[in-house]
Amino acid sequence: MIRFTVLCLYTTYLCSMKPLNTFKRDLYCTNGHEWIEFHDTEAFIGVTNFRLASVKQIRKLEFVRIYGFKKIGEVVANIHFDNRRVDVHMPVDGNIIRINNASLLVNQNLLLSRPETEGWLIKIRISQPCVRKGLIPYEQYISTI
Repeated sequence: MIRFTVLCLYTTYLCSMKPLNTFKRDLYCTNGHEWIEFHDTEAFIGVTNFRLASVKQIRKLEFVRIYGFKKIGEVVANIHFDNRRVDVHMPVDGNIIRINNASLLVNQNLLLSRPETEGWLIKIRISQPCVRKGLIPYEQYISTI
């Protein structure tokens, strides 16, 4: 009975604690409204919510020359909607190592509902992991749009 009481008290204590959310995202944006989230020598890239704000439904998502080395500014994907197209550019130099085709082929509208998390487009291995030149910290980006 004592073990059970201690276990219940400990469980109650843990449940009453605030979630441990000390992880700060290393997230930046470009002037073209792409975002990049750094994870050591790798990064995820996508399009900001602001850039897709007027889009109601995505008609087609296509990746341009999917794998290999890409330089900053190169187009990596095109998002088609209505009669328009949004080009997604590389915010830094790096090798594309993965595309988010599993999630996005099933539900392309993840780009609209969760563009800055689950709606990421590509994962890259960064050429120069410490370089943030030309990128805008996410908090600063949000305050200027």
